[in-house]
Amino acid sequence: MLTRILSSVIRIVENTIFPQFPRNFPALTVAAVEDHQIQRPSSWDVVKKAWEDAILWAVPKGRRTIERRWKRMYGSPEYRLKILVPKQNLRICTTCGHHHEVGVLCSNCYNRVRTETKMMQKEIQQELGLNPIDKEVVVLYKEEKLQGTPEMWQGKRIVELKRPRPAWFSKNLLQKTTQPPATTKEVKPTDLG
Repeated sequence: MLTRILSSVIRIVENTIFPQFPRNFPALTVAAVEDHQIQRPSSWDVVKKAWEDAILWAVPKGRRTIERRWKRMYGSPEYRLKILVPKQNLRICTTCGHHHEVGVLCSNCYNRVRTETKMMQKEIQQELGLNPIDKEVVVLYKEEKLQGTPEMWQGKRIVELKRPRPAWFSKNLLQKTTQPPATTKEVKPTDLG
């Protein structure tokens, strides 16, 4: 009895699911099917997809004006120019003839004085050694003599250098120049006659 009920239930199910087949349809068999799990998108994937579609990445909202583009490329004269501009503040040194900026020492003259001073300091250090400098040091070049009274030189250390004093190196270092500047700028030719 149970088998009849079960077979009738199966027949009813078969007729409802497969109505187009004839009545004497062979029995149903269960076929082995691979287990495919349907991946449903998680809530995070849905949010991520919406976020990617909502934002236009690396796309400017407005175009830069031509003035802004030029300012980015070439700079601004009020702030800083990126292009090369010729210097207008270059002058020629009156003593050596090299170029230098206005308000800046001539680098050639400065290097000459610096090397002479370094040599002078080295010779002073060799002569005086490591003794403390408790007296004023006077530097005399070759063929220079002590001028003035002996009382004036008393209590001073005298360092004699074996080379002549350069023409541009002043005896009094507090003095501005060794010779006064020319009053006229005219150059008169010589040996014309």
